[in-house]
Amino acid sequence: MTQLPELPLTLSRQEIRKMIRQRRRALTPEQQQEMGQQAATRMMTYPPVVMAHTVAVFLSFDGELDTLPLIEQLWRAGKRVYLPVLHPFSAGNLLFLNYHPQSELVMNRLKIHEPKLDVRDVLPLSRLDVLITPLVAFDEYGQRLGMGGGFYDRTLQNWQHYKMQPVGYAHDCQLVEKLPVEEWDIPLPAVVTPSKVWEW
Repeated sequence: MTQLPELPLTLSRQEIRKMIRQRRRALTPEQQQEMGQQAATRMMTYPPVVMAHTVAVFLSFDGELDTLPLIEQLWRAGKRVYLPVLHPFSAGNLLFLNYHPQSELVMNRLKIHEPKLDVRDVLPLSRLDVLITPLVAFDEYGQRLGMGGGFYDRTLQNWQHYKMQPVGYAHDCQLVEKLPVEEWDIPLPAVVTPSKVWEW
């Protein structure tokens, strides 16, 4: 049974980020490894992923659920895997580049690894089947709280116009009862955690 953190309604988005990131970072390496495997197994049985040819995921950072077990399972299943890259000309936007075992990774300005930009590897959103999104916290209504840069909110803005299915990927401890919502926030239709698939 998931125990929801007691979050006073007066907490700001920044305070929630700080609290949940501390909670996430408190997990031991053994817990991280075990939860990464459990979540990967659960994600691989999620119907949109089962049917997908192209899947965008992210490289874990700052205590996020370890995505390497998932990436390896996606490759083994014959899926084409894509990673987000900061758009070089359009500030605040993401591109999605093909990621394979030989991909060269570089550090971006946010200190996150991403594939080296090559326009031949870019996939338009219209050809992405599943977009696995990082998040700092999510609530029982599908609202997502990100790092605060708005990159995924912009990417998700018109997701219903594409055939892609967004799905959050998070530790169980990142669930809160209710997040404060801003007008630009885009709720997710699903979140996968090590113990459960949440769908709205």
